[in-house]
Amino acid sequence: MDKIKMMTPLVEMDGDEMTRILWQMIKDDLLLPFIDLKTEYYDLGLEHRNETDDKVTVDSAEATKKYGVAVKCATITPNAARMTEYHLKEMWKSPNGTIRAILDGTVFRAPIVVKGIEPCVRNWEKPITIARHAYGDIYKNVEIKVPEAGKAELIFTAEDGTVMKETIHEFQGAGILQGVHNTDASIQSFARACFNYALDTKQDLWFGAKDTISKKYDHNFKDIFQEIYDAEYKERFEELGIEYFYSLIDDIVARVMKAKGGFIWACKNYDGDVMSDMVSSAFGSLAMMTSVLVSPTGVYEYEAAHGTVQRHYYKHLKGEETSTNSVATIFAWTGALRKRGELDNIGGLMDFADKLEKATLATIESGKMTKDLALITSLDNVTVLNSKDFIKEIRKTLEAM
Repeated sequence: MDKIKMMTPLVEMDGDEMTRILWQMIKDDLLLPFIDLKTEYYDLGLEHRNETDDKVTVDSAEATKKYGVAVKCATITPNAARMTEYHLKEMWKSPNGTIRAILDGTVFRAPIVVKGIEPCVRNWEKPITIARHAYGDIYKNVEIKVPEAGKAELIFTAEDGTVMKETIHEFQGAGILQGVHNTDASIQSFARACFNYALDTKQDLWFGAKDTISKKYDHNFKDIFQEIYDAEYKERFEELGIEYFYSLIDDIVARVMKAKGGFIWACKNYDGDVMSDMVSSAFGSLAMMTSVLVSPTGVYEYEAAHGTVQRHYYKHLKGEETSTNSVATIFAWTGALRKRGELDNIGGLMDFADKLEKATLATIESGKMTKDLALITSLDNVTVLNSKDFIKEIRKTLEAM
C-alpha cells in the first residue's frame, strides 16, 4: 500500500533508557511501514544534552514553535546519582520544565481507558483530566546549600531602584534555601487555557491551591483565576451548565476521591506532576496516561506522562526480557500525528492515528497485554507479552484494519 504523505515535519524529541528503546520499536513497527514520516529530530538523551550544555533542549522547543507540533520521548531529570552515572558537567534542569517555560503552555493529562482495566477508586466512572500549570515554581527554582549560621533574605529591586526585603530565616547552622517564582502573565495563560478547555470539552473545572498558608503566592493564583472567570467566562459556563470552583488543595483531593470523574482538575506545576501520576495509577497504570502541552499560541507537544522506566532498561542492558507498557508513548505519537493532519488538512493521517489507537486498545481487550496490565485486568485467560511482542501484536491488529 502507498504510504501516507506528510507536508510539514513533526518535531521529534528522542529520550532516555527503556522509553528510548520503545520509541524506536514504535517507529519501526507501527509508523514507518504506513507513513512517509517527516520529522525534525532532536536527541534529548541525557548524554547529548550534556554534550550540548542542554542547548539541544532549547533548540527543540524553538523548533516546536516553528512547526507547531512536537512529539517527545520520556527523558531523565538528573539527580546526584545521575551526575556520577553519566559524568555530567552539571545537574541539568528538567527538559520538560525548560520546554514548558519556553512554550508557556498548559499540560493536559488524561487516563487512557480500556475495557478490562477498572479504576481502583470504585466510584470513578469517567476519566479525570489533570490540567497542569507549565511554568515556574520548583521547576525554575534557585537553590543554595547553606554551609553555616547566617541570615537569609528575599530581596526584590525594582527598575526604579526601589527595594523590597523580607527575612526568610535566621540560620543557627547549616541548612538549605530555595527560591521560586511565577508571573501574572503565565498564570493568566494557564487560567484561560483551563477555562477554554473546559468549554471545549463541556466539563466542570476544579482548581485548588494553598492560599491559607501561602497568602501571597498561592493567593495570587486564586485571585487571577477568579478575576478572569468573572470577567470572561462566567456567562458561557452558566449557558453550558458547567461549573468552576476553587477550594484548598487538600479539600480538592478529598473531593476527587469521592467523585465520579468527568471533570478537569487544574493544578499548580508540582501538584499536577504528583496528582497526574496518582490519577493515572488509580485508573490502571502510569503507562496509560496521555499528556499534551498546549501553548497560548496554539503550539502542541505530545508525550507520555510517565518516566524512562529505568529498572526495565537495566534489565534490557543485561539481555533480560522486559514487558514494558508502550501504550502512552504510542498515544503520544498518535496525538501528534492527528494534530499534524488536522493542521495540514491530511485526512489520511488523522484516520491512521485513530486506527492505531483503536488497534492498541483492541489488542489489550483481546487479552494480549504487558505484565503491568495483566496484574490488574478483570479479563480471563490473558497472554502476557514482552515489550517487543506487544508492539508486534498491535501491528497485526492494525494491519487487519
